[in-house]
Amino acid sequence: MAEKSSDYLFDVSVLTSLDTTEIERDLTLPSGATVLAPGAGLVLRPLSLSDYSKGYTDVLSQLTSVGDITEESFQETFKKMKSCENTYYITVIEDTNTGKVIGSGTLLVEQKIIHSCALRGRLEDIVVSDTYRGKQLGKLLVLLLTQLSKMLNCYKVSLDCKDHNRPFYEGVGYKRDEGNSNFMVIRYR
Repeated sequence: MAEKSSDYLFDVSVLTSLDTTEIERDLTLPSGATVLAPGAGLVLRPLSLSDYSKGYTDVLSQLTSVGDITEESFQETFKKMKSCENTYYITVIEDTNTGKVIGSGTLLVEQKIIHSCALRGRLEDIVVSDTYRGKQLGKLLVLLLTQLSKMLNCYKVSLDCKDHNRPFYEGVGYKRDEGNSNFMVIRYR
């Protein structure tokens, strides 16, 4: 059954209108593949209300602790995020052959007062299922969400990553912000 556009976290046209020239230049896609269809049966699209049943939280659990999430709590959270228009751009890769979400990345757009009331982008929760790694899908998600932040006129886009992932992100253009590269946190859970 095809998804209704109202079931997506954000409008699909945000992705289809994106200039993917730079992304395609930086990737080696299989013959006939595109940014939005990066391989046989693979589709890149916004997160959907039905993605809980397609293993979305299973993929996230390969990145971090997800906790106990019911389908109801997933859908409630999805609706809260959707109500914050132009803020959450969670993009997934689905393998339509299996009906499973196999990758995900988030661009969170924050409205600022500084920089003339500009927008700031943050990349979060970049993950590809371990059985699909090595196919440049993580790189695709990062490049696409970075390009999206540029299209949305963010004055900058940043991310936090573990030390062992720095070479990956440096390889797609991210760098430590000299004099400002301290990650500090207070964890409650």
